[in-house]
Amino acid sequence: MKPTDFAQQLHAFLTKYLTMQRNLSPNTIKSYRDTFTLLLRYCRDTAELPIERLTLAQIHPTLITAFLTNLEEQRQCRVTTRNQRLAAVHAFVRYLQIEDPAHITQWQHILAIPFKRQERTIPTYLTPDEMGAVLAQPNRTTSYGRRDLVMLSLLYDTGARVQELVDLQIQDVRLESPAQIRLTGKGRKTRIVPLMPNMVSQLTTYLDEYQYTHLVQNELPLFLNTRRQRYTRSGMTVMIHKYVEAARGQCITLPKKVTPHTFRHSKAMHMLQAGIPLVIIRDFLGHVDIKTSEIYARVDMNMKRQALENVHNTVTPPGLPAWEDDAALMEWLRTL
Repeated sequence: MKPTDFAQQLHAFLTKYLTMQRNLSPNTIKSYRDTFTLLLRYCRDTAELPIERLTLAQIHPTLITAFLTNLEEQRQCRVTTRNQRLAAVHAFVRYLQIEDPAHITQWQHILAIPFKRQERTIPTYLTPDEMGAVLAQPNRTTSYGRRDLVMLSLLYDTGARVQELVDLQIQDVRLESPAQIRLTGKGRKTRIVPLMPNMVSQLTTYLDEYQYTHLVQNELPLFLNTRRQRYTRSGMTVMIHKYVEAARGQCITLPKKVTPHTFRHSKAMHMLQAGIPLVIIRDFLGHVDIKTSEIYARVDMNMKRQALENVHNTVTPPGLPAWEDDAALMEWLRTL
């Protein structure tokens, strides 16, 4: 059976356009692929459109809108996920505007489907004491405990995304002065983050223990799991959950949910509270726009309180006289 025009264009979009022309990261391509997996399942199971016969003419705005509604109502997806799936569809039809201009009006109607407005979530972060309680949990007398401590410390110290951490290779670490580490984030953007002396000491001990310093293959993963394979994002999530639960007995103020990204938020908040400018925090975290970093300034209640106190102290009178000292008022009250 001859492939349909939809099958040909989708194959070219996922395997050639995104990788060769856009040079997107494997995780982004996987997210796009998952979107179209869900769309194809919707076409087969709900819209009753045979996948092997699906054509571009059938990918119309009504179908996409119904698919998005199905995500929210049947799959119980959040608005964030719904918008993420729509972004993938938009990317595909932008590609089709060039590859299939005969249906350009149809593609522009799909592009006109708006994203839903979503509430801005407040990032969860740990205080220095809470972070210290979590980092104190790994058992330093075992090799796996020492490895876990290095991973958690590096995740916090560099403000790395969890994928950036698990993607690290031995060649990304420089322990000689100036000590630094190379992180590759979203869109394959690379940034250099300096390492503090304590972190350098931990990494040096870790590399010596696993004899990484004697290896010629510097492209090997920096962190391995118990099966001697690259550590995964899910593995980091499980590890953090284990140590957070262990720390609750010592620190009852720990948030209910702590994720790997909480470490990144915590580092940003602690830098802000230390007086580091937002521009430096933006570059440190690898944000494209400083507006993304400004969310931490909006969250920090202590900074808001200090700002209000400064205004209060300069404008509001220091105090008001007690009403009991008003002789006229007291005399009037006695006559009642």
